[in-house]
Amino acid sequence: MTSSLRHARGVVGVAALAAASLALAACTPGSNTGSEETSEPTTGEAAEVVTDISDLEDQTLVVWDQEVRGGQNEQMERLNEAFMEQYPNITIERNSQAFEDLETTLPLALTGDDAPDVVQANNSRGQMGRFVGAGQLVPLDPWAEAYGWAERYPESVLQYSSYSEDGATFGDGNLYGMPQVGEIVGVYYSKPKLEELGLEVPETWADFEAQLATIKDAGETPLLLGNIEQWPALHVFGPVQGAYVDTAEIRTLGFGNEGASWTADSNLQAAATIQEWAEAGYFNEGFNGADYDAVWQSLTEGGGVYLIGGSWLAADLEAAMGEDVGFFPPPPVEGAETSVTTGGTGLPFTITSAAETPDVAAAYIDFITSADAMAILAETGNMPVVETAEHLPEGGVQSEIFTAFDEVSQNDGLVPYLDYATPTMAETIGQALQALMAGEMTPEEFTEAVEADYADFVASNQ
Repeated sequence: MTSSLRHARGVVGVAALAAASLALAACTPGSNTGSEETSEPTTGEAAEVVTDISDLEDQTLVVWDQEVRGGQNEQMERLNEAFMEQYPNITIERNSQAFEDLETTLPLALTGDDAPDVVQANNSRGQMGRFVGAGQLVPLDPWAEAYGWAERYPESVLQYSSYSEDGATFGDGNLYGMPQVGEIVGVYYSKPKLEELGLEVPETWADFEAQLATIKDAGETPLLLGNIEQWPALHVFGPVQGAYVDTAEIRTLGFGNEGASWTADSNLQAAATIQEWAEAGYFNEGFNGADYDAVWQSLTEGGGVYLIGGSWLAADLEAAMGEDVGFFPPPPVEGAETSVTTGGTGLPFTITSAAETPDVAAAYIDFITSADAMAILAETGNMPVVETAEHLPEGGVQSEIFTAFDEVSQNDGLVPYLDYATPTMAETIGQALQALMAGEMTPEEFTEAVEADYADFVASNQ
C-alpha cells in the first residue's frame, strides 16, 4: 500500500476460495490472443511483440508480489489459476511477501542470477526509479501498444508508473508498470459518534476544521493517528496540503521533478495547520509513539470520531463496524469544484530485464489487469484502478470509497504520495513531520528540511 511505506493495509476477501474456484472455468480475463504484432518502442529499437503465447514452449513464469492479505491474496490466486488454465504451457511460480519484506529483498534479487520475471515494484524513486536507472526493468511501451493499455488506463494512472529511460524524470517517459488497484486517502468516521455529537458529514474544508474543535470541546478525540512508523502522518498531511497548495505544485514535489519549492507560502501554511491541529489536541494522546494498526483499530472500539487513512483499511473496518463506519474524501475548499487528496495506484506489476520470455510476462500482466480481472478484484473486496464506477458495491463503506476514488481521479484531484519524490524522502519527511507535530520544529524549519532533500535531489538529477 501506492505511499511507498503505506502498505500496512488489510483487505478481507468477500468470497470463499472454494466458491471462487467454481467460477474460474467461465472467467478468462485478458483473453486477447491476437497474432504476432510489431510495434516501435520509445527507445527507437524495433521489437517484435507476440501476444498469442499459447504455442510457446512449456515454461515457468516467476512472479513476486505483495498481495498477502485477505482479498488481495484471493484475487491473485484466482487470476493465477485462470491464467494457467488458459495457458497450460505456462506454470506460475509465485513468491508472495509482505510489503516491507518485498521492499527489502527485491533490490538484491534483481542483481542476482535468479531474478524473477515479473515483480511488483514500488512506484517511488527509491525503488522503481532506481531499478529503471540501473536497467533492471523493461520498458513496456511495445506491449502497451499491442494490448491497447493506453486506451484501457487513463494517463492520470499511467503517469504513476512512467519514468524517463535513465530514471531521472518521474511521471513522464516510458511505461514501466501496470497496477491493479486504486488507492485514495480520505476520512473514515464513526457514524454513531457523529450522530451523538449532532454533526453531519462536512461539505467544505472550513466545515471540517470547525468540527474538529467542536468534537474536542465535547470531550471526544477528533482525529486518530498512530505515527510511530512515521509514514502515517504523511497521509494526514497530504489532504491538508491539498487544501492550500495547487495540485500541479504538489505533483511536481511528489514526483521529485524540477520546478517547485517546499518553502513556498502555501506549503508553509499547510505545515502550520497540521502543527496547530496537534497543539490543539485534535489527535489522540501520544500519537507519535502509537502503533498504526492499534490506533486505526481503535476506531472500531469508539476511540475517536475521525480517522484519516487509505482505502486499504476499508474491508477490515467494515468487517468490524458494519454500517457504523463511513468514508468521505477530504472536503473541498470553499469555491473549489473537487476534493484534493493523496492517492494513486497499488504497486505496479513490472517486467525485469532478467525475464526469460518478456512476451509471456507481458501477457500475464495484460491478463491480471484486464476488464475481467477488474471484476474479480471487485468481487474480492479490492478497488479496481479503472472502471471503478462500473464495479460499485451495492452499499457500505466500500461503495463510498469507490465513488470517492472515481470522482477525485476523474476530476484531477488525486495527487501522489509525497515520499515518492526522492530515494531518501520517506525518512526525511517522516522524521520532520514527527518533529513538527511534536512542536520540536517550526513550520519554517519543517519546509526547509524537506526542501533541502528535494532540492539536493533535483540538482543532482540534472
